[in-house]
Amino acid sequence: MKDGIHPKYVECVVGCACGAQYHVMSTVREAKVGICAKCHPFYTGKAKLVDTEGRVDRFRRRYNLQ
Repeated sequence: MKDGIHPKYVECVVGCACGAQYHVMSTVREAKVGICAKCHPFYTGKAKLVDTEGRVDRFRRRYNLQ
């Protein structure tokens, strides 16, 4: 392999909009994200499943299921 062509692999601080910070390895010193595992609704248990088109009801009507 050639010397001097690969970027440096340094510790990176990833900051979230909620204030959480993660220390990872990357080629950049810092990065910002809008959402992380601490504030994402799926991981916090606050996710709501919304059936906006009524697909389940339409399926039940089509096959006469109750």
